[in-house]
Amino acid sequence: MGPEIKNELDEKANGCRIGILAVTNVTNPKTSEALEKAKSLLEADLRCKYAQIERQELRSIHPMSVYVSYYKKFGYTYHVLQQVESVAKGKKSMSVSGLVDSMFMAEMKNMILTAGHDLAKISGAVSLKVATGEESYACMNGREAKTIQGDIMITDDESVLSSILRGPDARTSIDEETEQVLYTIYAPAGIEGKEIISHMDDIESYVRLFSPGSNVELKTVI
Repeated sequence: MGPEIKNELDEKANGCRIGILAVTNVTNPKTSEALEKAKSLLEADLRCKYAQIERQELRSIHPMSVYVSYYKKFGYTYHVLQQVESVAKGKKSMSVSGLVDSMFMAEMKNMILTAGHDLAKISGAVSLKVATGEESYACMNGREAKTIQGDIMITDDESVLSSILRGPDARTSIDEETEQVLYTIYAPAGIEGKEIISHMDDIESYVRLFSPGSNVELKTVI
């Protein structure tokens, strides 16, 4: 069963939508031959599409441009822009694990921001909120970070799970023992629901390459 979702976004969210994908009965191998093959094909496709274009042009491609604008509003740079550019110029993307790589691959393919969590580590309901700037949580690098006022975040009953500008937390991170996973997709205004669904379909298809018996418990756009 998927988690309970509480939508507390209001007009301060400026039309941002959230995609929720919960998948159970998964394994999380360090490497997967089938996934590595799909990754190589994706990287070749990105090089074919973007190797010859300048960063300014890459920034203007939809939906990259939506995120670039969102991040710029707060004085930040969209990290997926740098990742796509790096792969397009010939660098291989980093491998972490099957469940994490599936998310990163879909991010690079679709340019849509995604966070991943171990669903079993989440406490209570999942709430979608606008950050006040007073919330703090331990990020993946182990450092405590405060949210940024006006940013979009997702919390459970214990703390922040992720936010657009600060990224995912360490507490609910995916590890080698993860058997159920929650992917959350952040889509600022300008990205359509069908794009979010297609992005979640891609993540699901990558996961099934190494976890063919996985079950999608929840796939929705809010």
